[in-house]
Amino acid sequence: MKILLINGSPKGKASNSLRLANAFVEGFRAETEKNEKVIIEELDLASLKISPCKGCFSCWKNTPGECCIKDDMQMIIKKELEADLIVWSFPLYYFSVPGMLKNMIDRQLPMNLPFMSKRDNGYGSGGHDARYDMSGKKHILISTCGFYSSEGNYDSVTKMFDHFLGKGEYETIFCGQGELFRVKELTSRTDEYLSYVKDAGSEYACGGISEGTRDRLHTLLYPREVFEEMADASWGVSRESGEKEAEDLSFTRQMAALYNKGAYAGKDLVLEMHYTDLDKTYQILLCKDGSRVYTDKSLKATTRIDTPFKVWQSISRGEISGAEALGKHMYTVTGDFSLMINWDKFFGNIDSDTTRRSAGKDSDEGPKKPLMTTMLVPWITFWVAIPFGNSLGALITLAVCAFIPLIMRKHKIVIWDRISIAAVAVLSVAASLTGNSILLSCAGFLVFGLMWLCSCLFKEPLCSTYVKYNYGGDAAYKNPLFMKTNYILAACWGILYVLTAFWTWFLRNSGLEIWVQIINNIVPALMGVFTVWFEKWYPAHLASGKGR
Repeated sequence: MKILLINGSPKGKASNSLRLANAFVEGFRAETEKNEKVIIEELDLASLKISPCKGCFSCWKNTPGECCIKDDMQMIIKKELEADLIVWSFPLYYFSVPGMLKNMIDRQLPMNLPFMSKRDNGYGSGGHDARYDMSGKKHILISTCGFYSSEGNYDSVTKMFDHFLGKGEYETIFCGQGELFRVKELTSRTDEYLSYVKDAGSEYACGGISEGTRDRLHTLLYPREVFEEMADASWGVSRESGEKEAEDLSFTRQMAALYNKGAYAGKDLVLEMHYTDLDKTYQILLCKDGSRVYTDKSLKATTRIDTPFKVWQSISRGEISGAEALGKHMYTVTGDFSLMINWDKFFGNIDSDTTRRSAGKDSDEGPKKPLMTTMLVPWITFWVAIPFGNSLGALITLAVCAFIPLIMRKHKIVIWDRISIAAVAVLSVAASLTGNSILLSCAGFLVFGLMWLCSCLFKEPLCSTYVKYNYGGDAAYKNPLFMKTNYILAACWGILYVLTAFWTWFLRNSGLEIWVQIINNIVPALMGVFTVWFEKWYPAHLASGKGR
């Protein structure tokens, strides 16, 4: 099968539309090559010589089927005739195709016969039959434009192609916000859209693009207001003076445009960006009506980021993880650190490590994220049930161990869940056989504590296995702040339960059972309070540069 990709953009290989076209062809080829070989040829019209049509009709009357102008058009027509699928890739220029592509379309006149067609397809007021057999040839139009949506902007394009390809005889993928595909800072979102285009190519090869994929292709990359603010800021020109703005100010305005008003929680926030290498400071007011950039430092900052401008640019482009850069002290944060924790909520996908694909969110495909409940329930059951009777307690605990995987079947079962279920089952059997509930209960505390401590020897401390999904999934492992926090908390919980084993043994053998119940309930509760406080305070402490 032969695919001809006609790139009608004056930008050549730098074309935004071409990125979509290549994604479509990639998907189409991957599916088609399961059954037959695919040959792809690409024509960059910007690099070819295509003169305008003279309107002399020599190709109809003097040299039928052959143009009097000798340039690259003869080669293009030959490739069109040989192709099974023609992909027309172009940007929207003044609500139509670029001039070079229009030249090429005009020069297709030799492909038609001069005689008026007798066909009446109810469209137009006449036409000409094809000189060659074009039946079975497929066409798809792929284009981007600079408006927030493609809707209503391609009337001229579709009318023209309806005339010479036939109404309903071709497919289209028209995408608004096309200039965003060249912005590295928005790669995570644009790459997501390109994956939909690739899916469309695969489906088209199998017979047609599905409605679900069409819906995704018609979804705006960003809401109209956000896109238009970003587009306006991208020109780097002051709306008030018309003068050129500094690159860092233009960049900050584009970042502010990404602000999601839906994240507003009833309190205005002020993000202060201090570019240390430029000694420039800008403030972004985040309020219920949107965002505004201030250059006079007149507001009181809620959160301040001190960073070299180039570092923040690299973070925004996804060249380095923001969390990783923070952990390496490439920039510092002071003030309300919750803004940084919820950065993706406020500013979308500026950090590629927190995209929806890597966030580990629950979906209909595969198991849901693991829950620490799966790991804790067997232990809690063991400690509560065993003191009430070795045999009965063991039976209850074993029943819970058997049913917990079934109850939690919709969630991912991780290594710590399996270890816990196995360890508790063994301890329960031992308690039933020996009848020594005190020894086995203390042994349970010891094993539980050692499990926490041993997890610190691995890449994934126990608590991080469950909470990483709130911090980008596996991407959280590149976040030094996240990892340090979880290693410390895992060690603290481990030490607590190792000590619990010893004081429980001492108190129970001293006949102070009431103190066992009081201490073993109060201390874990206090540790829980400490955990909540520490996981907020410690990352902010490190981010401020004070924890170096």
